[in-house]
Amino acid sequence: MEFQQITYVVQGTTAIITLNRPEKRNALSAQLLRELNAALLEADEYNPVHCVVLRGAGPHFCAGADLNEYTAGRGPDYRGRQEIDDDIWRLEYGQRLRIQLFDMHKPVIAQVHGTCIGIGTELAWFCDMVIAADDARIGFPPVRDLGTPPGSMWLYHCGPQWAKRLLLTGDSLSGADAAKIGLALKSYPAAELETEVMRLADRMGLVDPHLLSANKRMVNLGLELMGARTLQRIGAEIDARGHIAPMARAFRETMRTHGVKHAFQKRDAAFGAGTVRVEGRDPD
Repeated sequence: MEFQQITYVVQGTTAIITLNRPEKRNALSAQLLRELNAALLEADEYNPVHCVVLRGAGPHFCAGADLNEYTAGRGPDYRGRQEIDDDIWRLEYGQRLRIQLFDMHKPVIAQVHGTCIGIGTELAWFCDMVIAADDARIGFPPVRDLGTPPGSMWLYHCGPQWAKRLLLTGDSLSGADAAKIGLALKSYPAAELETEVMRLADRMGLVDPHLLSANKRMVNLGLELMGARTLQRIGAEIDARGHIAPMARAFRETMRTHGVKHAFQKRDAAFGAGTVRVEGRDPD
């Protein structure tokens, strides 16, 4: 497959997949997700690869879904988003492409820098480990007026109280604070991030990939026994329910009338800094 919206290279025992729409802050289009899925399957099958690093080109990891595609479809004979079942179908389709990160046998490290918001966090949380830049911005602002995370891994990474604190406000936190509550394994200064991620990847390159697969699957099966896989299916239906809330309808109308940027600005204006700190008083 020829890639246009990602890049795929193998460096030693590591496959490096880079989201490559920097002009869109690596927002996830349907094409990008299909290309990502294909690259993950290639890395999983190729014997010299022991692990995968997922990262973003340019200043950001991923700014979430490409909302310019929200109403796009294949025509009147195909599913759109007007009916709730159509919406669920589309959410489940995107989820199946992203969850390959969780399902593939080989481990994946998310290298998170800059902005990692909305569905961008879903990519990160489906990875096996998240290494973040100290100053990365991580959150799910769409909960303010659009829906819920269709891939519901927040609970498993940071526990119920922090999951609620972030998902009931849409506030974001830094990469350094994400590491303090379990949303990231560790954080580093941005200038050191790539070096430290590759050090970890090279370390896993010393281990037989069949053993890496066995141990990844053991942990992930434990998560499944705790309901993680079932919650993904429920998550798509809950997100579709959120899409029919009055504020969600109003957001989409604003987006159609005035554009995505204006809709975001209008949504976030009342939230001030829109951030939360793990320690101390939150910014106004």
